[in-house]
Amino acid sequence: MRTQSLCRMGRQKYTWQAAIALLFVLLAVAAALYAFVYLRHDPTLTDLSSRLQDTSLQHPLGTDHLGRDVLTRLLLGGRQTLGYSLLALTAALMIGVPFGLISGYFRGWTDRILMRIADSFLAFPDTIVAIVLSGLLGAGIGNLVLAIVTVKWVSYARLVRSTVLAESQKEYVLIARINGLSPASIMRKHLLPHIVGNVLVLASLDLGKIILLISAFSYIGLGVQPPLAEWGAMLNDSRPYFQSKPLLMIYPGLAIVVVVLLANMLGDYLRDRFDVKKEVHF
Repeated sequence: MRTQSLCRMGRQKYTWQAAIALLFVLLAVAAALYAFVYLRHDPTLTDLSSRLQDTSLQHPLGTDHLGRDVLTRLLLGGRQTLGYSLLALTAALMIGVPFGLISGYFRGWTDRILMRIADSFLAFPDTIVAIVLSGLLGAGIGNLVLAIVTVKWVSYARLVRSTVLAESQKEYVLIARINGLSPASIMRKHLLPHIVGNVLVLASLDLGKIILLISAFSYIGLGVQPPLAEWGAMLNDSRPYFQSKPLLMIYPGLAIVVVVLLANMLGDYLRDRFDVKKEVHF
């Protein structure tokens, strides 16, 4: 009874964490969409006569060093950061998941060739590879997204491959083969549902890492280029004014921390939700 009570309390805890995290993520997305639909201020229009103003009714979070409204740029920066992070994550999934499915199902030479390709991307840390690729391709958010996808798809391919290798030896897959189902049908109907949980967990945890990567690369000038608003770029623009106007750096920095924290909370919930070993233990 006590074990069941602890199990119930743990599930309620993680459910509330997931609900709170998902709520704030949705609020961040809604705020970014609101900034896209209704812009009270032009985020790129400079007005040096209004530079570095404090909070007011016209500018709720004040203005930056070029007289641009900070709130508008913060919301649009969220659209840039979250939008490109989700784009990179989606592209990595679209490459890694089919790659892992094909490699794990067909095995043999197919598996050897595909895994040697994947292993070649693991020879160096993903951040180093992303920096090198961004430097070679040139500054720009498109090249940065391409660099992130190049280093992120491998983890999904290896995760899916390991799951498929385990599941493809089970009876239901063997029966499906005997009944004449094509490999595409078996992968779609029988194997894909078993990898969704693990992929969702890794994707939710990766989202925070990708947000940090895009913000960090924009901070050093390899990501979103001026005059577009992005949280990392806003941090870099506000750095010379930190002592006189520290809030200019605090606002985008706090936005990055909160969104990454919420993404990690959601990932922790999904990890516990799909943790089969934990459920068996209880």
